[in-house]
Amino acid sequence: MSSSATTTGSDGLPRCRWCATAPEFEAYHDMEWGFPVADDIRLFEKLCLEGFQSGLSWRTILAKRENFRRAFEGFDFHRVARFGESHVTRLLQDAGIVRHRGKIEAVINNARCAVELQAEQGSLATYFWRFEVDPAAAALPQTVSTSPESIALSKDLKKRGWKFVGPTTVYAFMQAMGLINDHVAGCTIARKVVQARKSFKPPA
Repeated sequence: MSSSATTTGSDGLPRCRWCATAPEFEAYHDMEWGFPVADDIRLFEKLCLEGFQSGLSWRTILAKRENFRRAFEGFDFHRVARFGESHVTRLLQDAGIVRHRGKIEAVINNARCAVELQAEQGSLATYFWRFEVDPAAAALPQTVSTSPESIALSKDLKKRGWKFVGPTTVYAFMQAMGLINDHVAGCTIARKVVQARKSFKPPA
């Protein structure tokens, strides 16, 4: 990966170029993106937010993330699974989030699917980490928008009834939640993510 794939961060160190495209991206890139996650709520939240991003920019979603968390009960999928039409009506009137009926209804649908999946697998993390991308077999960082693993995960989620979980959406979720380290080689955070993944024990 050439040096053109990096940018200089606020501390003078190189980072993935995309994190320079908005002021708030550097902190998200440094503290969240690519670090392995085993918390079911965070995994569910991120997959939902990636669904909301479809057709939009991540900057738009990140700016509204706290509003989304408030609107969807902190993405506690057990609570969201009990949402009904009155909740949909309320959410469609909430200017703090993306007011798209199909995406809102997908979150509620997916929450019900998540409850079932957690009961079946023990945790969402146990299920999702079965699709971890082997670093030795991964494509060069940030050169693809899908992978065999994201295609397989997308297909399986759809079979289970999940919505707004296409392969590209799922790949972005995997990048963010650490199922693949997609930081470019020259990025100062790439090494931290490698170490975090080495010490991380995927749920069994």
